[in-house]
Amino acid sequence: MSGPRRIVCLTEEPTETLYALGEQDRIVGISGFTVRPSIARREKPKVSAFTSAKIDKIMALQPDFAIGFSDIQADIAAELVRRGVEVWIANHRSVEGILDYILRLGALVGVPLKAQAYVDALRAGLDAVAADVALDASRGLARPSVYFEEWDEPMISGIQWVAELIRIAGGDDIFPDLAQESLAKGRIMADGSRVVAANPDIIIGSWCGKKFRPEQVAARPGFDQIAAVRNGRLHEIKSVEILQPGPAALTDGLAALRRIIKNGDGGN
Repeated sequence: MSGPRRIVCLTEEPTETLYALGEQDRIVGISGFTVRPSIARREKPKVSAFTSAKIDKIMALQPDFAIGFSDIQADIAAELVRRGVEVWIANHRSVEGILDYILRLGALVGVPLKAQAYVDALRAGLDAVAADVALDASRGLARPSVYFEEWDEPMISGIQWVAELIRIAGGDDIFPDLAQESLAKGRIMADGSRVVAANPDIIIGSWCGKKFRPEQVAARPGFDQIAAVRNGRLHEIKSVEILQPGPAALTDGLAALRRIIKNGDGGN
């Protein structure tokens, strides 16, 4: 076995990826927020959250590598580095970034060919959805405009990979400028006036940690003027399906987007 042998995964996406690559035996600890794969929650100790971690518990596992994501985990990473653990904090924000992340992780653990095969399969899934969208376009079906909301108070619009997946699924994100902001604070809106002005055909909520409430959204000032509200096109996609920067966003997340955009069906 080459590469690190005792890996702590501070977020879900490295766990999901390593299981998909058949390298789960390397994992000695996972995030308590891990959903995929479900077996990981039964097999692996839970040692971290998004912004905190049980450092002593992690060190007791004798890790030789830890993997996290973004500035949100900078303090955890710094403490682990101070204690002699090698740490990789990924910071990908796009569909291509997710695919590249899988390739880099596969290379780090010495299974680049398996990682490439997995990425090829994920790309095939993206291409299949794009082909279905192209067929709709050939039939003269219009592309709906979409407002994707990550949080409600304050209102936070969707991140880059979500905007890209909306486009692949056949819609157009109404805030492509905000999607380029890597930090959530850069996507905060003071009120709903920009949404009202954009008049989206579809509204999708993915409120991390709590249930999306379409009736609350519809009751916001001016929202009764929005096409999505008038036509009852407010839907939820669970945050675990689309807001983790890992494979699930490209499979379950994209599938949910396509159902909503094509048929008006909701997520879970």
